Amino acid sequence: MLFDMDGTLFDSEPLWDIAIDELAAEYGAVLAAEVRLAMVGRSVPESMVLFHDGIGQSWRDAKTSSDWIYERVAVLFASDLVWRPGARELLAEVRAAGIPAALVTSTNRRVVEIALDTLGRDTFDAVVCGDEVAFTKPHPDPYLRAAKLLGVEPADCLAIEDSPTGAASALAAGARVIAVPHAVSVDAAPGLVLLPTLAGVTLADLATLTAPR
Repeated sequence: MLFDMDGTLFDSEPLWDIAIDELAAEYGAVLAAEVRLAMVGRSVPESMVLFHDGIGQSWRDAKTSSDWIYERVAVLFASDLVWRPGARELLAEVRAAGIPAALVTSTNRRVVEIALDTLGRDTFDAVVCGDEVAFTKPHPDPYLRAAKLLGVEPADCLAIEDSPTGAASALAAGARVIAVPHAVSVDAAPGLVLLPTLAGVTLADLATLTAPR
C-alpha cells in the first residue's frame, strides 16, 4: 500500500498555512485563500510561482522562499502534527497484516524525517520524498519509484491520497487509488474511489471498494 502524507495521514495543511502566511507577512503581503488552495498538492517550484505571483512579488527567489517555509514547517512538525481520522488505525492494521507499505510525499526529506518520529520509523518499508525524484506529483514518478522500492508492480498497489495532483500521480503510475479529499475537492475518475473519511475503514473495506467489477 502507498500512502500520501500531508492531508492524508496528517491534518498538516494548517501547519503549512501558518508558515506560508508568516512568510507572506514577512514580505509585507497577504496571500489570498484561493491562491493557497491552488498550492495544495503541487510541486515546490509550482507552489512558489503561485505564492510569489499571489503576493505580487514574482521577482522573489523560489529557493529562498521555499527554504524559509521548510525551516518553519520543520519546527511545527516537531510538536503540532495531528492525525487524520482513521489514518493511524488503518496504518496499524496494514503493518499487523504484514502488507508492504510506502510513504509517497511531495514534502522534502528533512521535514519527513521529523514526521517519521510521529508516524513510527518501522511503519513504512520505503519512503519517497519530493526532493528525491526527478518529477513530483502529478507526474507518476513518485509512485513508480515507491512500487519499485517495494518490489511490486504498480498495478498491484493501492494508493491513498487527498488531492487532485496526488490522485493523478498514482493513477498515472497505474495504481488503484482511493482519494479522501480534505483541503481541496477531487473529481471522480476511472480507477479512482472517493471516500469522505478513513474513520472506521478497514483493509477488508478497501478490498471490497477496489475489487474489479
